[in-house]
Amino acid sequence: MAGSQGTPGGGVLARGRAVREGEGASRRSPAREPAARTYARALPVVPVRARGLTVEGADGRRYLDCASGAGSVLGHNHPAVLEAIRRVLDSGAPLQVMNLTTPVEDAFVTELLRTLPPGLADHARVRFCGPSGTDPIDTAAALVRAATGRDRTVAAHRWIPDDGGPGRARPAGVFLEPAGSAAEVRPVPDAVVRRLRALTAERAVPLVVDERETGVGRTGAFWAVDHSGAVPDVLILAKAIGGSLPLAAVVHRADLHEPDDSSAPVPEGGGFRGNQLALAAGAATLAHVREHRLAEHAAALGARALARLRPLAERFTCVADVRGRGLMTGVELTTPDDDAPGPGSARGTTGDFAGVVQRECLRRGLIVDVTGPAANVVRLLPPLTVTEEQMTAALDRLADALEAVERRYGDRTPIGGQRAPR
Repeated sequence: MAGSQGTPGGGVLARGRAVREGEGASRRSPAREPAARTYARALPVVPVRARGLTVEGADGRRYLDCASGAGSVLGHNHPAVLEAIRRVLDSGAPLQVMNLTTPVEDAFVTELLRTLPPGLADHARVRFCGPSGTDPIDTAAALVRAATGRDRTVAAHRWIPDDGGPGRARPAGVFLEPAGSAAEVRPVPDAVVRRLRALTAERAVPLVVDERETGVGRTGAFWAVDHSGAVPDVLILAKAIGGSLPLAAVVHRADLHEPDDSSAPVPEGGGFRGNQLALAAGAATLAHVREHRLAEHAAALGARALARLRPLAERFTCVADVRGRGLMTGVELTTPDDDAPGPGSARGTTGDFAGVVQRECLRRGLIVDVTGPAANVVRLLPPLTVTEEQMTAALDRLADALEAVERRYGDRTPIGGQRAPR
């Protein structure tokens, strides 16, 4: 195995083996996995190797990955991450340790504290939890409930600050995703975040900020909440902090914890919360983003990308809006076919139509994500290491895919009225 690439023809043999394995995986997948997948089975991608923005399929095709494994900020197989993982493997250290402090965990926490806003970093505690997307949410909710003695938690857009009266107690916490990555990629204005921070502080309600997908430089600041200058009481971290490996944590003010006599202590947060490889990869990721000022790179390149994408809303009738912050961009689509809105539709939009655009992107070697309640927002999440040349290539492919879809439906009237003038 190890010598196959070093012998004449070894690379060809390895490539052939990867193709055969990929074809086999593609055939077996329908019988083994549910239908709820990111991409339709009619256009399978079986990745066999990847580096940075680029993914290579078993068939030898290369793709630009603007989904980044659900938001990995350094892309695939970054050298700093791989080196950190190798050091742990070569050291002989245990790979999974719960509730015991290790040098690897200590290094991660030290690096994490360097990145936090001073108002939180100076008095912060870090709770590790299970690596799924819901584990840190559950941990944060349990934390604020235990700390306040209240039961109800609310999302920021549903909170009515002056909702007093009989039976209307203050909530245990208000949850905010400042850049709205999963909610249609709709960044919350900084002034709104500051006002929310002031209101929650006045009422002694903990402000919980969800940075699972928007943190570690993604939006042009190390944490999306940093744009506003507001300091949260609790910070939820996952996905981006693990350097492509599963890792999640909740950071909170030291004085925000369950009382000693609490009858509902905060749960431990699930298994696999002490994975040493993930912690090492996470520390390397945080350090690399900080040392190489990748948040600033994301801000500058993201602004240029938005300026390039916004004219698409005038060029194509299927583009309803373009928005985002840093290297997190959303293109909202509206179907030009009001006879067949499909099952994802809401107010004239359809996830089915976004799926058509997604498949056209894939045919052109571009991997994009689809998000939003109506599944009608094409989301671009390239790694922060993306170059201007790579970003231009990705945007060209997206525009070409939109043009192909526009031509296909060009003789139909869009939902909501007449076709806009060109």
